[in-house]
Amino acid sequence: MTDKEYMQIAYVLARRGKGRTSPNPMVGAVIVNNGRIIGQGYHHRCGGPHAEILALRQAQAHAHGARMYVTLEPCCHQGRTPPCVDAIIAAGIKQVFISLKDPNPLVRGKSIARLRRNNVDVSCGLLRERGLLLNEVFIKYITRRRPFVVTKTAQTLDGKIATVSGESKWITSQSARCYARRMRNEFDAILVGFNTVLKDNPFLDPAQKTKRLKKIVLDPALRTNPRARLFRNSRSQDCILVVGCRARVKDIKKFRSRGINVWADPSATKDISLSWLMKELARHEITSLLVEGGARVVGSALREKVVDKMHVYIAPRIIGDQAALGAVAGTGVTRLKQTVRLDRVTFDRIGADIFLQGYIAS
Repeated sequence: MTDKEYMQIAYVLARRGKGRTSPNPMVGAVIVNNGRIIGQGYHHRCGGPHAEILALRQAQAHAHGARMYVTLEPCCHQGRTPPCVDAIIAAGIKQVFISLKDPNPLVRGKSIARLRRNNVDVSCGLLRERGLLLNEVFIKYITRRRPFVVTKTAQTLDGKIATVSGESKWITSQSARCYARRMRNEFDAILVGFNTVLKDNPFLDPAQKTKRLKKIVLDPALRTNPRARLFRNSRSQDCILVVGCRARVKDIKKFRSRGINVWADPSATKDISLSWLMKELARHEITSLLVEGGARVVGSALREKVVDKMHVYIAPRIIGDQAALGAVAGTGVTRLKQTVRLDRVTFDRIGADIFLQGYIAS
């Protein structure tokens, strides 16, 4: 096998940690000696052993003189776990292939330098683009201290999410809805506006029952029903109500007495500042956010330029009424040159529906 093929195996391993390693990155590692894989591992969860350590445990004494392929530069600092670079050196690994240098300022090339000082041959950059994509969430969080934000809409061909009477269940197929629910597993938190809670009363649950998904509601005046479904299948501390100055103190105390988080935007007289909220989310180590609506929340996120990527589920239906609710509202666009454009767009079929993904063009 080639170096590239061994690194590809490391990436397949790394992706197994998707949605479970936050705020840490996904990492995979493979150890090879005499053309045979003798150890492999991936980072399972935050606070657990890193990929390199698991691979070294498998390899044991056979790691001496071996090669290691790792998707991200090993850590050199004491965090939730000891430094991986010291274990690599102690094991006698002679060559390390690193796909992507760690963007974390605490590491960023320091591990590579330490390995080289200890006579370990280091090569960097193998399948680097794959590393940038795999850990796009971690890279944004660790370099800009903001969560990676994805909006999700389910709409008709003419961009509507409900009829003029407000009927919206269901525009997309069951297959698409199940797929969208599984996608929630990959995020730290999900966000909706108060009107979505009022009209749809969603559970906002992920497909994976053990997943601890933070549920966030933008509710400037704090009108959320304490018996809303979103509270039922979640720990109270995983629910966050974001309010403005119109929220009554007694209502705030009522929710907080149940263990539900209430965050107050001190400047919000009407709408919550999403730029402010992104800072708060990052401060609480929430690295990825799925914005599921409604139309004005998605529009506000685009207007405030906090969105990185969009997920759009398109059903082969046409409502054909200008008064029907569109998927996005309130962006403030008056000229075509102000429109939000998507880049790196991909399409997939989910049953009869189309799933579009695209990044916000810079």
